[in-house]
Amino acid sequence: QAQLVESGGGLVQAGGSLRLSCAASGRAFSGSPMGWVRQAPGKERELVATISWSGTSRSYSDSVKGRFTISRDNAKNTVYLQMNSLKPEDTAIYYCAARDRWTGTSTRADDYIYWGQGTQVTVSS
Repeated sequence: QAQLVESGGGLVQAGGSLRLSCAASGRAFSGSPMGWVRQAPGKERELVATISWSGTSRSYSDSVKGRFTISRDNAKNTVYLQMNSLKPEDTAIYYCAARDRWTGTSTRADDYIYWGQGTQVTVSS
């Protein structure tokens, strides 16, 4: 049973930083493109960052570009999202997601088939 488990969320003041982690288990995700998706109350979900299976290709939504960094450690089956200069509008539930193995990265959240349970990030002003 493939499983993704996020951690690292919490409450932080505007301008602060958080590092999210996503641990994969039950299946090797080393060949899978991964992404971080967020959803705020009343808003559509947003794919904020993606990373290829090798880690050499990354993409970001315009709303987080320059502030967030996605990375992965395939030996640990873990993906990270470093979030700096956080803003109140970054408040959301953040989900880790994975595509099937040996597929390309995608900027469409619907293309990701494995999902974690989410971790809450709250940024106070």
